[in-house]
Parts: sequence; C-alpha cells; structure tokens
Amino acid sequence: MTDTLLLAFIFLSAGVIAVPIATRLGLGSVLGYLIAGIVISPLLASLHIDVISIQHFAEFGVVMMLFLVGLELEPKMLWAMRSKLIGLGGLQVMLSALIVMMAAMAFGLNWQISLAIGLVLCLSSTAIVLQTLGEKGLMKSDGGQSSFSVLLTQDIAVIPMIALIPLLATVDMHSDDHSESGHATMSLVDGLAPWATVLVTIGAIAAVIIGGAYVTRPLFRFIASAKLRELFTATALMIVIGIALLMTLVGLSPALGTFLAGVVLANSEYRHELESDIDPFKGLLLGLFFMTVGAGVNFALLGENLALILGLTIGLIALKCAVLLLLSYIFKIRGADRWLFALGLAQAGEFGFVLLSLTVASAVIPAAIADILLLVVALSMLLTPALFILYDKVIVPKFSRTQAEKADVIDEQNDIIIAGHGRIGGLVNRMLRAAGFHTTSIDYSSDQLEMLRAFGLKAFFGDATRPDLLHAAGIENAKLIIVALDDKENINKVVHHVHENHPHVHIIARAVDRHHVYDLYAAGCRDIIRENYDSSLRMGRSAFEALGIDKKTSLKMTNAFDEIDRKGMIEIAPLYDPNVTAHENPAYVEKVKELGDIWENDLGKIMAELRGK
Repeated sequence: MTDTLLLAFIFLSAGVIAVPIATRLGLGSVLGYLIAGIVISPLLASLHIDVISIQHFAEFGVVMMLFLVGLELEPKMLWAMRSKLIGLGGLQVMLSALIVMMAAMAFGLNWQISLAIGLVLCLSSTAIVLQTLGEKGLMKSDGGQSSFSVLLTQDIAVIPMIALIPLLATVDMHSDDHSESGHATMSLVDGLAPWATVLVTIGAIAAVIIGGAYVTRPLFRFIASAKLRELFTATALMIVIGIALLMTLVGLSPALGTFLAGVVLANSEYRHELESDIDPFKGLLLGLFFMTVGAGVNFALLGENLALILGLTIGLIALKCAVLLLLSYIFKIRGADRWLFALGLAQAGEFGFVLLSLTVASAVIPAAIADILLLVVALSMLLTPALFILYDKVIVPKFSRTQAEKADVIDEQNDIIIAGHGRIGGLVNRMLRAAGFHTTSIDYSSDQLEMLRAFGLKAFFGDATRPDLLHAAGIENAKLIIVALDDKENINKVVHHVHENHPHVHIIARAVDRHHVYDLYAAGCRDIIRENYDSSLRMGRSAFEALGIDKKTSLKMTNAFDEIDRKGMIEIAPLYDPNVTAHENPAYVEKVKELGDIWENDLGKIMAELRGK
C-alpha cells in the first residue's frame, strides 16, 4: 500500500510541477509530461519501479481518447469536411508513410517492419499542434484550418493502423515472442475455425454499434433518474471498459471498439455528459502514459547513437515538411500559411508512442529498433516549439515584407472599410450593402475570398494590420472602419494605428472577451462590440420568457441588465492597465469588488420591481 501511494505521489507531483512550467514556456502539456518523466526516471530506477507495466495500464488513456475523438465526429461534420479529410489529410498520411517506408527499406529492413515504421512516423502531434495554434490565435487561418483537417484525418487513421499492425508480424519474431510468454489469456476466438472467428468478430462489432444506438439511451435515462452524478460517471466508465474488454476477447484493438461507440453516440443527447465524465480520466491516464514514455527514454542508447538519432530526427522533419509543402501547393495554401502548415505538422506524434508499443507487443518491430524510433519521436516533438519560433521570427516577417506584391490591388475607395470578412464582418457588410452603403472589405483568408467571389461579392486579399494596405484602401478619407478580425492582437494593432494616425475615422471594433474590451478602450476605441454579448442577452431574454415572464417585461429586464453592465464597464475601463495582469492591479480589483456589490443589490431590486415582486 505504501509503495503504491509513494508511486502515485511521485507521478502526480512531477506532472503538477512540470506541466504548468512547460505550458508557460510554450512547450505544451505533452512535452511537459515527457520532461517530467525524464526528470523522475533516476528516482524510479532507484526504487526498482517497473515503468513498462505502468505504461500498459496508462495506455487505457489512449482508448478513452479515441472514444472522445469518436464523440466529436458527427457524420454531418465529416461529410462537410470530406474533401480536405480525404484529399489533404489522406494524401499526407499515405505519402509520408510510403516515403518513410521506402527510406527504411533502403536501410535493409524488410517491408513489414518498414511499413510499420512508416505508419508510426507519418502521424503528427495533435495535442502540441492544436494547443499551439490556439495559443497563437492561428486556428482560423488557412494554415490552421488545413492543419486541423490533417490532424483529424490522422486521428481517424490510427484506428485502421491499430488493426493492421498485428497482421504485419513475421513468423520468426512471432514465434519467439510466444515462446517467451507462456501465460494464457482469455479469448472468445481461440480454437475456433477461421469462419467462426470471423463471425464472432463481426458479431462483437455489431454489438457495439447496435448497443450504442439502442441500448445506451434507455440505460442513461434509467441512471439519470437516480440523480447521482457519480453513478453516471461510473456508467460511462463501465461502457468504455466493457467495450474495450469485448474487443480484447475477440482479438481486436480496444481502441477500435471505443472509437466506433463514440461515433455512434456522437448525436446522442448524453454526448456532452459523457465527454465531461470521461475527459478527466483520459487526461490523467494520458499524462501518466507520456510520463512513463519520458521515464523510459534510454539515455545510454541516445549517447551511443547520438549522431544517428539526431540525423533520423532532422531527416524525418525535413521529409514531412517537404511532403506538406507539396500538398500546400496542390491545395492552394498560400503565403505564410503554407509554412505554418508545413512546419507545424513536421514532427512525429503522441500516437507514435502507442503504435510503437503495439509493434513491439505484436512482434512487428524488434525492441532495439523501437527504442531508437521512440527517441526520434520524442526528439521531434521536443523540437516543435523551435519550428514555431522559426515560423514567428523568420517566416512571418519575410511574408509581411513581400505581401505588398501578393496582396490584391485595391482599385476602389469607399467611406467604409471592413477589416475581416468572416462570420461577423460578413454579416455587417451584408447589412450595410443592403442599406445602400458602399464598403471596401479586406480579408487575409484566400479560402474565404474565393467563396465570396464565387457568389459575386467583391473583397480584397491582404493583411489589414499593414498601414500601407489601409492607405491603399483610402483610410485617410474614410469615415468608418469596422475591425472584425479573428485575432485579438491584430484587432488591437489596427485600432491603435487608426486611432493614432487617423483620429477622424470612427472605429467600431470586435472584442473577443471582457478584458479585450478594456484593451481596446486603452487603445483609444470607444465603440466596442463584444462578439458574444448581444447573443447572450437574447438568450437570457428567451430564458425569462421560457420561465413564464411576458415578452414586454422580459425585454425590460434584459435592457436593465444591459444598462447596468455597460455603465459598470465604463467606470472600470480607465483603471485597467493592459500591461499588468488584471488580478495584480489593486485599483482595478477594488473597483470591480465595489461595483459588484452595488450592481448585485441594484440589479436585484430593479428585476424584482419589473416582475412585480
């Protein structure tokens, strides 16, 4: 018992300390867990801890991850993304795997081992890339959206890979592996004729699909009637573990079964409840898995083969980057987005650790080769922040300087300039044009502009944060600029430039959140629209009406809330310092507390009066 508690304390302490530090340094949580495992590896060795056995337990986090991936894959969404998933994502997986396979065969390995290596190394790190794109505000860019499509394809491709890899086992290695392990395991297909094995396997898959479609809903309704949250969590875990067990008994990958179950449940009304219940367990087990990978890094092997491992790592990154650049040309990803796409996905991924474990367990890749590949995967992931730094410091400035040649020539000047023609800017543009106003729209997404031009709408390609482009659009003579860009920093940049250099122009700016309102206020903008504020007010008004309050009173109550909220923001805004974290600004904090009490009391009285209570 003491040993178990000590082990749990070591792993939890390492994760709690390392991951926040790694996240602050821009390395991401996955690398944080890997580094934590590397740091505690000497301690685990001194305690004679069997890291591999812990890793086998932690691999269940991957099973849960694929269940959650399945829950996210609604059939309608997949159909809408089919061209990029099949074309861009599918070609990336196939070309990368094929080229890596050919390179491995050139080193003298047989085709089975080479193919397995290709499948392992063609994947990229979903966790690192998505987190980094989100932190940098690049998810909505062409490069970010294309990267997401490829990562989604890779996550789906893991399922057939897991099913295929055991079939690549060579006879010699397979027999050696079994001769060393003489213990028996439970199975529903041992001793059955081949046709019977196929029937049992198909039956198991059908049971998962049919059960997910018809049994889970009444089961969850029954559990929900007990009104015990922990019982719902226990049921969700029971389903995932039960499906994983069934797949294991018929000789299939447990990840395959849970992925199928997730897809079947993607349209279930219990989907979000399942996600929230499973996600903490998935996160902890995946963190444990990555720490065991870090703890299992063979530094002696790295020292002995440093040149080889570094060469393979750099070669892998260069190879994948070349494939991704080729695909970016084919799929018309332009400018800096092309390099964001190529550099961002050039590393190997966390699923590589899972597939390597499977290849060794299935006697496909010898342990000696797998150990070297494990180091290659880990090092390529560790180098990923450097690739994003290369993008930020070298690629982006270069394309900013040369974009003047690539940007559209703006051949018209109007009183209204719209910076960003996405979800918000597009609707505003339609309203203004419908009312007879003439606008000049600028957007940096080539996909968005191609779609607009297909419908006969005129918009210009370019980066609205560049002063020379605003000059070309006629900012000196404009009356109004509407800043509806996606990225917070870019919005701030445009607002600051226009306020400082063209004070006669009225600025309407989109704010991402409440603190962004204060940033824009400090930059000189006074007409600020919170992107989700009005829809939230409408939703609140609908909630009042659903609770039996008449429409007229609901509108008055909503307006009262809106008036007090806006008044409070105007009082707080002058105290906000964009250069200081909000909770470290004493004047700001005190004013928020003071007004919070006043608002709560005043608003409560107003609402009560309006409701006649």
